[in-house]
Amino acid sequence: MKFFPKQLIDGYRTFATQRLPTEQSRYRDLSERGQFPETMVIGCCDSRVSPEVIFDAGPGELFVVRNIANLVPVYQPDSNAHGVSAALEYAVTVLKVKNIVVLGHAQCGGIRAFVDKIKPLTPGDFIGKWMQMFIKPGEVVEQREHETMQDFVVRIEKAAVFRSLENLMTFPFVRERVESGEMQLHGAYFGVAEGSLFVLDRVAKEFISVRDQLQSGG
Repeated sequence: MKFFPKQLIDGYRTFATQRLPTEQSRYRDLSERGQFPETMVIGCCDSRVSPEVIFDAGPGELFVVRNIANLVPVYQPDSNAHGVSAALEYAVTVLKVKNIVVLGHAQCGGIRAFVDKIKPLTPGDFIGKWMQMFIKPGEVVEQREHETMQDFVVRIEKAAVFRSLENLMTFPFVRERVESGEMQLHGAYFGVAEGSLFVLDRVAKEFISVRDQLQSGG
């Protein structure tokens, strides 16, 4: 197995000897019946922000798609390939998930690249082009007067969640199920350093600390 990363082989060994024995029946059931997750999570590729770890989810419980900065594009039924849209289409129309969660996070490299207006990393400038979907035509995103850089970055990280939720509603099949009450959209934000989770109050338009709510018995 020298041709495969040792860390991954060691990880599988632990999985196969410790976790799998306790969940073998679940895997067999999922193999026979198929998957029926109730929640789709749209998260970032960042290796520190794993939805399955954050939400302590077992196999078959979450349908996850991850990309740079947890972005959702607007609905574009053209001839191009659309990875996020394809995953969304499957989750909503086939799996019929009841919830879609857009999970943003602190120290997001994609957002930082956008804020810093970095030069293209390659001639293709894939990250730069991808991050452009965050901006509406004619929209200007700049640091506010008296706003620290850290506060600016956090504001944009959270704004990316709002924008993705907004873009989700441009998909007819998403809008239809949301308006019928069959599905709900949610926003969340993960603080990497403290392992803290904040969920979006759509009415108040602010992120509420889950840990504070749990400690207060809410």
